[in-house]
Amino acid sequence: MSKILIIGAGGVGQVVVHKCAQHPEVFSKIMLASRTKSKCDRIAEDVEKRYGRKIKTAKIDADDVPQLVKLIQKFKPKMVLNVALPYQDLTIMDACLATGVHYLDTANYEPKDVAKFEYSWQWAYHDRFKKAGLMAVLGCGFDPGVTNVYTAYAARHHFDEIHYLDIVDANAGDHGKAFATNFNPEINIREITQPGRYFENGKWVEIPPHSIMKPLNYPEIGPKNSYVIFHEELESLVKHFPTLKRARFWMTFGDEYLTHLRVIQNIGMAGIEPVTFKGKKIVPLEFLKAVLPDPGDLGENYTGWTSIGCRIRGVKNGKEVTYYVYNNCSHEAAYRETGTQGVSYTTGVPAMIGAMMMLTGEWKGSGVFNVEQLNPDPFMAKLNEYGLPWHEIHNGDLEL
Repeated sequence: MSKILIIGAGGVGQVVVHKCAQHPEVFSKIMLASRTKSKCDRIAEDVEKRYGRKIKTAKIDADDVPQLVKLIQKFKPKMVLNVALPYQDLTIMDACLATGVHYLDTANYEPKDVAKFEYSWQWAYHDRFKKAGLMAVLGCGFDPGVTNVYTAYAARHHFDEIHYLDIVDANAGDHGKAFATNFNPEINIREITQPGRYFENGKWVEIPPHSIMKPLNYPEIGPKNSYVIFHEELESLVKHFPTLKRARFWMTFGDEYLTHLRVIQNIGMAGIEPVTFKGKKIVPLEFLKAVLPDPGDLGENYTGWTSIGCRIRGVKNGKEVTYYVYNNCSHEAAYRETGTQGVSYTTGVPAMIGAMMMLTGEWKGSGVFNVEQLNPDPFMAKLNEYGLPWHEIHNGDLEL
């Protein structure tokens, strides 16, 4: 039994708290902290009603290392689970090092003033965490996270060499809004408006945004237009599976969504450089975030499913084989359990499982790790147990 500090009270944080509260045998005491304490309090009230567990809450500026250190020293958790903004990964890691606690997050660091995300900044912390005898686990959501575990599981059990990896992510849900993002709009829009990038024959290939599209069939959903974008797990998977000849990430977007996105870009509302408005500096994308629907409020009327998986081709015993492993998640079922939509659920459940792996010693080590470097088997078992069951198709048509 261990204390855990969760930082971030958005939709994912809400799921994480709910799932941790369901397992008092591992998470003996829980604190939820955010810049807006009222959000934490609302989540805590819901959790107490559902499970009879009291959750501590706190106000925190995760950009402020001394504040973080003070809170960690006061609560004394064994680990920090970071589901705050990616801009805040490094300050939270600094605070964990200063206080001697373990660390886990779901998204890699990106600087606030540059639309760029990569693992180099966090990998640079490896020696410091190793010297301190602490473990930091990066990218333990669904993608990244479960997709990395799927790949590691496939490499361990079904392949001698993995040659081609396609991660496919479909949201076939309907929230009834004209335009809304399924997680933090500021992060989401920055991510999907960047140039696409994929790995092939030992090098990265950059393409214009949304310039490669293919209709792919998703189990129980059907065909959805899927676009190649860059996603962070490609960086670590290419590093840790050097037999890969090609690795790509595909995400579905509807035509209406892409039209809205183009308009947002064309009128400058996706900009991250400050502009002067009535004598004050504002960032257009931050203003847009304030007027778009809150992703945490989409769940009540969300219908349909997500479908995320890995389509893999390689060799086993000298023969070419294919393997498709995936999860389909119901938005409605996610809302019934946690009050959030499926995209938050599919990120929050793996974060809880990763924290559980660390606290129970199933995952252990000193340094900074991506999840594919760790034992996938117990994690895969717990996905089935805790709400994200997975399915396999051997030697089927991957369409790619």
